[in-house]
Amino acid sequence: MPRVDFVTNCPLYDSFRVQQIVGMFGLEGTSSSEIRVSAELPSLEEEWNVGAIVGPSGAGKTTLARRAYAEYFHHPIAWPTDRAVIDGFPDFPIQKITQMLTAVGFGSPPHWLKPYSVLSGGEQFRCELAQALLKQKSLFVFDEFTSLLDRHSAQLLSAAVSKTIRRENRKFIAVTCHEDVLPWLEPDWVYRADSGQLQRRRLRRPSIHLDVGPCRQAFWKSFADYHYLSGTLSPYATCWLGSWEGRPVAFAAVLHAIGQRGLKRISRLVVHPLYQGLGIGSRFLQSIAGWYLCQGLRIRMSTSHPGMVHHLKHSVHWLVTDVQACRRNDPRSGRGTVQSMRPLVSAEFLG
Repeated sequence: MPRVDFVTNCPLYDSFRVQQIVGMFGLEGTSSSEIRVSAELPSLEEEWNVGAIVGPSGAGKTTLARRAYAEYFHHPIAWPTDRAVIDGFPDFPIQKITQMLTAVGFGSPPHWLKPYSVLSGGEQFRCELAQALLKQKSLFVFDEFTSLLDRHSAQLLSAAVSKTIRRENRKFIAVTCHEDVLPWLEPDWVYRADSGQLQRRRLRRPSIHLDVGPCRQAFWKSFADYHYLSGTLSPYATCWLGSWEGRPVAFAAVLHAIGQRGLKRISRLVVHPLYQGLGIGSRFLQSIAGWYLCQGLRIRMSTSHPGMVHHLKHSVHWLVTDVQACRRNDPRSGRGTVQSMRPLVSAEFLG
C-alpha cells in the first residue's frame, strides 16, 4: 500500500490590513500556513473499483489525490459550444458513443443533440464520465465530485457512477467534501483527509422503492421531451407511472396489438434523465409486463434504443422474436424512408 507524504506552505503576505487582522485576533508570530499530510492509500494492484477521498475544504484532499494519482487525474475537455454534445466525442464511432452515454445514465437521444453548455449539471457530469470511460484508462480521479449538483441529484448520480464503474471493471476515485453521496457511491475504501484514517468497507446503497400504477395521459407531458420517438401519444393508450418518494420518475404507454387478440404492446417507455442509470427502467418495465401476464394477456415491446435493446437481449424475462434494420422517415432523401444503423428489436415477455 503506497504511502504519500508531503507538506504544503502558504506564505503570509504583509500589509497594513494583514497587520490589523494579526493584532485583532492575536496571530502574532504567524509567518505562513502549513498542512502536513502522511497517508497510506490503496494501490492500483489491489482489488477495488470505487474509492473516495473526503474531507472539509482546506484539508488537503485535492493535493493528496494529485500527488498519489497524478497521471489519472481527470481534466475536463473544452466541449464545443456551437455543436451537439454527441460531436464532442470525435475519436470514437457513433455506436460506441451512444452505448457509453446510455451506460452512464444519459440515455435521452433528444438531449444528445443539444450543446454541452445547455445540459443540466448532472447531464454534463455524465458526459464527462462517458468521455473518461471511452479513453480506456484503468483509473480516473474526479475532483469536486458532485459539488455543483443539488444533493438529491448528486446521490442519484453517485449510484449510477458506481454501477457503471463496477460493470466496466474500472477504478474510480471521488474527491469530495460531501459525505452524503457515500452510501450511494458504495466505495470500497474511504480516506478521511481531516483525520488521516483509511476505512476499508463497502456501504450499502439505500433501497429504491418504486410505486407503479395506472395514470392519466396528462403525465406524458412531463416525459415527452425525453423520448427518442414522436412526442405524440395515442388517445387509446393505457398509461402507467412509476413514482419514487412521490416523484414521477418513469412513464409507459400500452396499446392493443392490432389484429392479435390477447396481445398488448408497449408503445412508450421513458425514465426521467435524472433517474437513468439506476436500473429503474428495466424494473418498471418488468412490473408492468408482469401485471398484464397475470391478467392472462401477452405483451411485447419493440425498440431501437441502445440501452433497452441490450436489456431485452440479455434478460431471462424476455424472448427476442425479431431483429430488423430500423427505418425512419427522411424527407431529404426523396425516397420516403431510409435505413438506419440502429437495429429494431422486438421481444415478448416470458415472466
